[in-house]
Amino acid sequence: MTQAPPKLIVGLGNPGPEYVETRHNAGFWFCEQLARELGVSLSRESRFHGLVGRSRQHGVTILLPQTFMNRSGLSVVALAHFYRILPNEILVVHDELDIPPGQLRMKCGGGNGGHNGLKDISAHLSTPDYWRLRIGIGHPGDRNQVADFVLHRPRKEEQALIDESIERALATWPLIARGEWERATQQLNSKPKPKTA
Repeated sequence: MTQAPPKLIVGLGNPGPEYVETRHNAGFWFCEQLARELGVSLSRESRFHGLVGRSRQHGVTILLPQTFMNRSGLSVVALAHFYRILPNEILVVHDELDIPPGQLRMKCGGGNGGHNGLKDISAHLSTPDYWRLRIGIGHPGDRNQVADFVLHRPRKEEQALIDESIERALATWPLIARGEWERATQQLNSKPKPKTA
């Protein structure tokens, strides 16, 4: 079933060179690659508190909030209000502790799982009913270590798995762009096949 295609793709992360390669910036990684594939250049727009790129051809805007993670909603709501984009036309891409590296999950709505970026976006939009693409980064095993874990670089083997999952997510972009959310979700939520030697 075709639903409203996304008009706004938001990648979550923290601004600044010290955060570029940290796990918390997985949403940025996806959106930067999507922008390259769509031929979109991202530039700073202060009114939207972020880096913004638009593809008229695809009818989509890409946003990387530059507010730090826990204030992401400020950026999202500023752009969504300006362009009259509804929550169900927004896809937020973010790192996910509860999914191992190499796996993805997509869904619409639900809780924030303790993710400060989602918490702030839901508060600013006054609804949790927007699409999320969750990129697995794994869990340190101790919740007291989470804050430190997400602000460090993935291990080499984890980075390879995360990069592969982002490639798989980009491969489903044509389905997402057409609003074929269910088909895209089925593809993304299935576990990747093990590589044969």
